[in-house]
Amino acid sequence: MKIPFETIDWSQLPATTVNGTTGTATMRIIQHEGLRIRMVEYSANYLADHWCQLGHLVFVLEGELINEHADGTVNVLKPGMSYHVSDGLSSHRSRTNGPVKLLVVDGAFLG
Repeated sequence: MKIPFETIDWSQLPATTVNGTTGTATMRIIQHEGLRIRMVEYSANYLADHWCQLGHLVFVLEGELINEHADGTVNVLKPGMSYHVSDGLSSHRSRTNGPVKLLVVDGAFLG
């Protein structure tokens, strides 16, 4: 996979909003072959509508992300914190109390 040098003005990318079980997730996406980079904003009181088993590199920019795992483990990430996991190694979902802004990178390299 070869990725060209690229600067991103996230404010100029179209936004897609999806509903969670509660709240919304608004995403701006850069897609390359085998690589997806997203700026994600969760609303207050967001709860993902699914358990995710995909791999991600997640960096919290603003707010407090509550990451729940199917085994009952809960991690709270504050601005400047991150998590990473490969595909199939975790069943997790995101939850928020207040709004949260994240940078998320995922793709074939995490498989």
